[in-house]
Amino acid sequence: MNMRQSGFNQSVKMFFGIFMVFVYLGMAVLLAMNLFDWSRTPMWDAVRWLFVVVFAAYGIYRGYRELKGDHTYGMRTYDDDDQDPGYTTYADHLKKQEGDNDNENQ
Repeated sequence: MNMRQSGFNQSVKMFFGIFMVFVYLGMAVLLAMNLFDWSRTPMWDAVRWLFVVVFAAYGIYRGYRELKGDHTYGMRTYDDDDQDPGYTTYADHLKKQEGDNDNENQ
């Protein structure tokens, strides 16, 4: 069996990504509605709005990545001519390339 990502893995990653977009945007809405009653002092009100902006911005960013189809979450697959046997992290891939460059210089 080919070690590349199967359709099932892609579907699970897409579902998880969409779910997390709703979590982040939902938290932004709940904080904006002051559901957790953080507004006891003006300082906490400012902190609450900071979290609203952060959660909303990250939720929108994650949604954009899902629409673009970039939901790899740290794992990269490479073309067949790269001769990597399946999944490797990007850091491992760079280390392998450095080793290949060192061999070429000798």
